[in-house]
Amino acid sequence: MPTAIKMPALSPTMEEGTLAKWLVKVGDTVKSGDIMAEIETDKATMEFEAVDEGTITSIDVAEGSEGVKVGTVIATLTGEDDDDDTTAAAAKAAPAPASVPALKAAVTPAASPAPVSAAPPAPKKGDRVIASPLAKRIAADKGVDLAAVSGSGPNGRIVRADVEGAKPGVASAASPAPVAASSSAPAPTAQSAAAPGTAVPDFGIPFESQKLNNVRKVIARRLTEAKQTVPHIYLTVDVRLDALLKLRGDLNKALEAQGVKLSVNDLIIKALAKALIQVPRCNVSFAGDELRSFKRADISVAVAAPSGLITPIIVDAGSKSISAIATEMKELAGKAREGKLQPHEYQGGTASLSNLGMFGIKNFDAVINPPQGMIMAVGAGEQRPYVVDGALAIATVMSATGSFDHRAIDGADGAELMQAFKALVENPLGLVA
Repeated sequence: MPTAIKMPALSPTMEEGTLAKWLVKVGDTVKSGDIMAEIETDKATMEFEAVDEGTITSIDVAEGSEGVKVGTVIATLTGEDDDDDTTAAAAKAAPAPASVPALKAAVTPAASPAPVSAAPPAPKKGDRVIASPLAKRIAADKGVDLAAVSGSGPNGRIVRADVEGAKPGVASAASPAPVAASSSAPAPTAQSAAAPGTAVPDFGIPFESQKLNNVRKVIARRLTEAKQTVPHIYLTVDVRLDALLKLRGDLNKALEAQGVKLSVNDLIIKALAKALIQVPRCNVSFAGDELRSFKRADISVAVAAPSGLITPIIVDAGSKSISAIATEMKELAGKAREGKLQPHEYQGGTASLSNLGMFGIKNFDAVINPPQGMIMAVGAGEQRPYVVDGALAIATVMSATGSFDHRAIDGADGAELMQAFKALVENPLGLVA
């Protein structure tokens, strides 16, 4: 019998995703392991593999569709044992190839939509016009008023074909922007009219709108939750870098033949991991009515990717050599920027590190990444007046700030971790011992 292919949960936090691209079309034969589609999750764009063998008889969700709930049927697969006539009939009724958004196989595609002026009112749910996400985007681009378009999809839902032939029209006067209620406020601009559903006034200032991708939505939700629910405590130390920079130079000379080049960040990852092992009371997670103490230090490292911030993990960084950390970090950062990280490469971690020193930032406070108990924020190393052996001198100094979940970590314990981190960086031979 036909097999329903459903939107998978590609990460524990994934509730919905964007079907970014179909790599198969109706009539294609697939086998287990074949890549069928690219799906944008709440963390990255991932490939979706076939589990069963058979022929694609329908594609039920068009590529580019956003907000597809986990468990939604996205395609149908007919196995070799199924009736050939049924397969052929389904293929004839199936939608066009993946590049053309389509209806389910059971729905007969409508003819070209009637002119807007003759169209019956669009179906509504409350005050919202029922239309597919793709149809809404096309309508916004063309300036088409969806309220005046007739829908040919299930239950009158407006789909791509309905708006592609529609003529541009003005926005419905029944749905003015919120600022229109004030006589002194500026009239809505063309940009705000093209972005239905927003409650933020633009005050007549020109702007461009860009829909949030899933990664950015998750970042916004999780960081808001973190600041609202996690009581942060911040502790800052100044760390002298001169010895660490010298050690880095010596190690890079020794590793040159192996093609390995260490960054300051690689050594800081190691220092944070070793500090967490030395002060295990900070290598913890608050979990409701229990406190989890971890036996190893897995460091999540913040990487800026085109889709948003993501934190690949150096697992058991405290026991790895600095050269191994450097090699692994280079590979993970590259995959993060390409959106190719696998779930096990970014899920988990016992603490995080965020380094903005390369941008010249001196000092900042980072937001904790729950359920982790702390994050280290490091700034740029710069030459400053510094007391060395009781005398004023010039030293290369970096400011580091630890953000701690005060539910799980007391201030004294956080201070001990910062002290251990400072000692390891200023006496870096301990990092290679």
